[in-house]
Amino acid sequence: VRYITGMPIHDTTAGFKCYRRRVLEAINFEKIRFVGYAFQIEMKFRSWRKGFHLAEVPVIFTDRKLGQSKMSSGIIREAVFGVILLKISSIFRK
Repeated sequence: VRYITGMPIHDTTAGFKCYRRRVLEAINFEKIRFVGYAFQIEMKFRSWRKGFHLAEVPVIFTDRKLGQSKMSSGIIREAVFGVILLKISSIFRK
């Protein structure tokens, strides 16, 4: 994600996020395309493209010991192709 988008963060799907009110007011939520992991990436990308600062606070994540992952092939496809689509569409919106 970082390589394709150029965003200055390492973990684009980290579960802990905070947005300032002015960032949320600047985002047109009707144009948000994705859900799940891709939604997290899209929100950060749109915020960054609007000139807002992204800060990252590292967290230690331990692997799941019980239960099953919610990750599916559809979620992975949406995230991979979604990132590429975000980048391509941002080039044409300059």
